[in-house]
Amino acid sequence: MALLTNKIVCITGASRGIGRACAAEAAKHGAAVVTVPGDIADANTSTVIVDEGIKAFGRIDVLVSNAGICPFAEFLTMPHTTWERTRQVNLDGAFYVVQAVANQMKKQTPQGGSIIGISSISASLVVNCNGSFPALRHDFLAADYRGNRTISHYTPTKAGILSLMQSCAVALGKYNIRANAILPGTIATDINKDDLSDSAKRDYMIKRTALGRLGEPGDIAGPVVFLASDLAKYVTGASLLVDGGLFVNLQ
Repeated sequence: MALLTNKIVCITGASRGIGRACAAEAAKHGAAVVTVPGDIADANTSTVIVDEGIKAFGRIDVLVSNAGICPFAEFLTMPHTTWERTRQVNLDGAFYVVQAVANQMKKQTPQGGSIIGISSISASLVVNCNGSFPALRHDFLAADYRGNRTISHYTPTKAGILSLMQSCAVALGKYNIRANAILPGTIATDINKDDLSDSAKRDYMIKRTALGRLGEPGDIAGPVVFLASDLAKYVTGASLLVDGGLFVNLQ
């Protein structure tokens, strides 16, 4: 069954990895997919994305805010330019494109749409791991995955995307705009290819998942299609963890 027939779907970061898989899956379900090259950290790129979508199709039904980077770097020696660029792409870029598309969704007829932010399992742990779960938090940090020496600039941006989706669900609901976040676990993509080339770390992460494997970009595309579709018409402000059972296995 085609879940996105006649829907116009804009996807950022669609040239590879999760974004490309989402574009292919959306098209398979009948969507017209809009992808626009450009630097998402530049607010003008978001304006172009909306303009191109409207020029080609007259409206935008779905936004998948996916573009992101993770240049691994040690926290204590990280150049400020690395932090700034990561924040600009991952969080500023998400804000710009969500705002631009939401304005279009507000004014189009029929009004509304679905906005999906690609966050991370790390954002879930920021929100949920408090003093009630000290062993879980310690184990996850010990795994050198979240809040570690090389991604301490990346995880705050992904927590920000989760918060942005929750806040937008409240702010935009009156315009029939839904906003939800997907929180991937360890998905094998170009962004972490070098990091996962460490066979010991790769094997450890595989063993920590309940399903016994790393995720693939296509594992995220299916949940994106669901949240984009009318099957999720009463779902907003939600965070969907797609991690192969990594989170629940960290105990």
